[in-house]
Amino acid sequence: MGYKYVFGPVHSGRLGLSLGLDLVGDAICSLDCIYCEVGKTTCLTTERKAYVPAADILAELADWKTRAPQHPDFVTLGGQGEPTLNSEMGAVIHGVKKLFPNTPVAVLTNSTLFYDEDVRTELLEADVILPSIDTLVPAEMRHVNRQHASLDVHKLTSGLLAFKKQFTGKIYLEVLLVKGVNDSDENRTLLREFIAELRPDRVDVVTMTRPGTMRAASPVSAEQLSLWKKELSSAASADADCQHTVACRNAQDILEDDGETDLENGRELPLPTAMELILNSVSRRPQTAPQLATALEIALHVVDEALLQLEKDNQILFRLEGDDKFFSAVRE
Repeated sequence: MGYKYVFGPVHSGRLGLSLGLDLVGDAICSLDCIYCEVGKTTCLTTERKAYVPAADILAELADWKTRAPQHPDFVTLGGQGEPTLNSEMGAVIHGVKKLFPNTPVAVLTNSTLFYDEDVRTELLEADVILPSIDTLVPAEMRHVNRQHASLDVHKLTSGLLAFKKQFTGKIYLEVLLVKGVNDSDENRTLLREFIAELRPDRVDVVTMTRPGTMRAASPVSAEQLSLWKKELSSAASADADCQHTVACRNAQDILEDDGETDLENGRELPLPTAMELILNSVSRRPQTAPQLATALEIALHVVDEALLQLEKDNQILFRLEGDDKFFSAVRE
């Protein structure tokens, strides 16, 4: 069975093996970030509605559970757009917990809708929230995040602080740096002060490795990452885990972690099945062949064959980033 809203699992540096749920079904978001791996936002909005009915998502998830070759470490609400825009998000979280009572639920969010009391209430049932805030400098936010006109820095920070007062789960804050855009001293100072007030359980300072919306968006240096990590880690709570890393593991990381031979120990799926699973996964995030083989537990040679056929069918394209070839779906 092909899935429209369930994708992966994918390997996440923060969550392990993460099974994704796409709550909006398209690049519908309140931001149009220049680094977004999905591509340009097709609908820039803050309107909440049932972009994808909870019943449709949960029906797919129930079917996936009956066919799953492995058990995920997390079920993660994310996908192509901002999941909190779905007005049935609370029903999705509740339904996931019924289907997977022993699996924690995570939510990836750009932090823009925390000002909405309904959003905050719905998110209380989740186990881990992974909000991102890239800058607290208004001019930088307009450049890097290109937000909806109704949004500003104060809405993000005040909403997230209000949520933190109610939430009993974990908060993993992410800051993504783009060279020459939001890596200013002013932003680092403002974020350090905000993190000291928020006291998240973990802070990740990341930069780009996967292709973004704009080719001109480029990563900061390792030295810059180290500086930001040092500053922000000192602001986080004493027991917080502050990380500095890149936005995803590259192909060499996977080969070193899992061993090249392991990549051929995956499932020998029929080519049409492998193509469907791979297309579903790269529709949400660009990935390399080794990443797909590891996350989907498909033998690497089958993945390579499926990718070649998908390219011939003009369903996917790739972009070279260093030595890695990242595949993504062709968007209509």
